[in-house]
Order: sequence, then C-alpha cells, then structure tokens
Amino acid sequence: MENELLRYERLAEDLGGIIVAGNLRPGERLPSVRRLSRERRLSVSTVLQALHQLEDRGLVEARPQSGYFVRHAAAPRAQPNARSTPEAPVPVDVSQRLMRVLQTGMQPGVVPLGAALPACTLLPLAALQRLYGGVLRRHPRLLEGGSHINMDEPALVRQLVLCSVGWAGPLAASEFVITNSCTEALGLCLRAVTRPGDTVAVESPAYHLMLQLLEILGLKALEIPTDPRTGLSIEALDLATRESRVAACLLVPNASNPLGSIMPDEHKRRLAKLTAERGVAVIEDDIYGDLHFSSERPWPLKAFDKAGNVMLCSSFSKCLSPALRIGFVAAGRYRAQVALHKTITSGGTNPVTQQVLAEYLESGAYARHMRGLRRTYERQVDAMRASVARHFPAATRITEPQGGFVLWVELPEGVDTTALYDRAIAAGVAYVPGELFSASGMYRNCLRLNCGNPHTPEVEDAVRRLGGLMAG
Repeated sequence: MENELLRYERLAEDLGGIIVAGNLRPGERLPSVRRLSRERRLSVSTVLQALHQLEDRGLVEARPQSGYFVRHAAAPRAQPNARSTPEAPVPVDVSQRLMRVLQTGMQPGVVPLGAALPACTLLPLAALQRLYGGVLRRHPRLLEGGSHINMDEPALVRQLVLCSVGWAGPLAASEFVITNSCTEALGLCLRAVTRPGDTVAVESPAYHLMLQLLEILGLKALEIPTDPRTGLSIEALDLATRESRVAACLLVPNASNPLGSIMPDEHKRRLAKLTAERGVAVIEDDIYGDLHFSSERPWPLKAFDKAGNVMLCSSFSKCLSPALRIGFVAAGRYRAQVALHKTITSGGTNPVTQQVLAEYLESGAYARHMRGLRRTYERQVDAMRASVARHFPAATRITEPQGGFVLWVELPEGVDTTALYDRAIAAGVAYVPGELFSASGMYRNCLRLNCGNPHTPEVEDAVRRLGGLMAG
C-alpha cells in the first residue's frame, strides 16, 4: 500500500510539474485514465487518486464523459470600476427588449451565454424525481387540498428555519411565506411596501428582472453606484435617502447579479441600521448566498436587521432545478401584507413540491450537493474569465465574482453591445447587453455572460467568435 501511495504521488508530481511549467495550456486535455494506467503500469484507482490530488490543488478539472483537463488560470485583467449614476429616479422601460434577448438566446444552435441558468447535468434531477414518486405514495392527500388559500407545508418551513441557523439566525417560522419562485417573492414584497409612482433604490448595474418588476408595478428606479468588489455604496444610499423619499431598497448583497460582489459585513450592518432609521423597507435577494466561493457562507443582510425591516427572498432554482418553482420570503414585520398579496395573486404553492424539497433538505443531500456545486461553478467562472481574457480586446475589464455563476464584462468605450447583439446571435452566441441592467440606459459597452454550463470546446469557440465581434 505504501508503494502504491508513493506511485500515485509521483504521478501527481509529474503531471503537476508539466502544468506549472506551462507545457500544457489551460483547457488542454490530459491523457485518458486508461492510457495513464497502461503506460505508467498503475491501477486505475491509483491514477484516479493522482488526478483527484491535482483537482484539489486546482490544477486540473474533470468534465463529465470527457476526461481531465488543465484548469484555466485566473485571468490577469483589471475589474470594472463603480460608475456615477443619475441623481434623480427614472421610470423603467426594459421589458420588451429583455424578453427579445432572452427568447433569441434560447434558440437552437445558439450557445446559451445569456440567461443565467445552470446546466441540467449539474442538478440532482434523478434524486428529485425519486422523491416525487415517494412523496405521492406516502402523502396522497397532498393532491386533495384547495389551491386558493396559501397554506405553507410545516415540514419545509422547519427545514428553512434550520437552514437559517447558518445565516446567523435562526429566523422565526412565523416570518416565512412560501412562494412560486424568488421572482414572485420579490414582487410580493414590492407590492407590500410601495405604491405606483414610488421610488425604489437599486444597485447599478441592477439585476434586469428587478427592473422588470419595477416597470410592471409602475415604480421608479433610483440607481446607486455599486462596486464590483464590495457592492452597493452605503454613502451614496445615505445621501439619496436623506435628500428624497425612497420607499424601498431592492438589492443582492451576496454574489450580486451581475457583478458577483459580496458586501462586507460592516457595510451590511450600516445599511440595515440606515434603512431602518430612515423608514426604507429593504428587499434582499439572497438566491446566490449558498453559491459563495469562500470557505464560509456569507451572512445575509437579514442577519443584521434588528427592526424586522429586511425581507429576505430566495429559491432553489440556481442549485436544484428551475422547474421546481419554489421560493420563499422571510418577511419580518411585513409578513402579514406579503401573505395577503400572495393569497390574492396566486394562492397556495404546490404542496407536493414543498414536501419533496423538505425531504431533500432533511436528508442531508442538499448540503452534500452544494459542496460540489460551488466548486464546479467557481471552476466554470474561472474558465470563462480566462477565455474572455484570451479572446476579447486588450482593454477589456472583467469582474472577479465571489460567488454565483455570471460574469460582467466591460469593453472599451465605443463598443456597443446592444448594437452588436443581432450579429452575435447570427454567429450562434447569446449574451445579455449591459444596458438592460440599467433603468437609465447605462453600460452600453458592457455585457453579462452565463457561466452555468461546463466550459467545453464549444463554449470556448463561442467566446472566441464573440471576442472577434467585439474587436470590430
């Protein structure tokens, strides 16, 4: 056994030395496991041990049914800087353009770098399918209830309370409302605390779906400068809420979409205190909180809320399956208003799926799945970042996300990503133009890329084609 140990370590050192010396390029395929086993006269398990050691060192990555590849090194590119934003709130008008972008980006033959969706191969779909069958056998009466009254399954609420222990909680079960998605949760919260014509402070760039919600509800957006490293500027929010009435603040403090920033705890503490004192309700989208790249989960803004003023919204669409259509909100002192709007607009959330999710969480499978998924998303973001650095113009700036699976790219002035979009689709590549992340039409030289798919040669080639378009 000792001899086998030495042999797998020697193989790992040999391969690692080649990679570190630069003799294999990022993305290049290593010899197959069987070939290494035959040529080095090692067992398959010994070769796999060596490759797993290289994975742990961050030198190689496994791709399903493809083999092992040299991991892409982080690209040495500067990050974008926070930009000045308009001082006055503006009406929002992005929905029609956004819908067109998302629809064309899903066409057959187009590499899906637009919509922020995970590859189905990364999701535990088989385990969820088995649970659906078991839940229906054990709980047949879940199909009998009416759908109008919003009745949350106690089992799922209990599991969310347990999850909240890791969010610096635990939160009270009485705060939770189960929704049909994180999007519905955000919309319910906005309805609970605003009226048409009100002003809502948002990050800039802001998640485009949030801008859509403001548009549909007749609300104005006040864009607040946001740093790709530390998130929304507390100083700018302080000034904005001092000089004009802001009804609510809508933001993504953990792994912000599209920047990938995580707001430092001290900033979260200051923001929670400031908004509570000013009477500004806070709606927090924490959908990427579990997809952090650090060793510990970042606390949500909700953890620093002493007044019940923060409504924490999330779902499992980015890590288990978008088709589950299960979200939730821990609504604090606004819980009654949120629950009322939920009952009126959509009634109850599917009780079968609630029970399936509860059992999946209770089994411990979610925690195990997330450990691997976070690592996979981080590798895919790194690979996309390196690919953009190779193929885009030299002056391009690229974010260094701290979580999630999207990448924000700032191109040289003069590049118009909206004007180039149709040409990109014709070339078989989708992305989301930067202006759709701004109510005032900023960021026309920016774009967002989805990193939710494995970085295959097809994706690499798509980035190359896209870079050619951006270079003119």
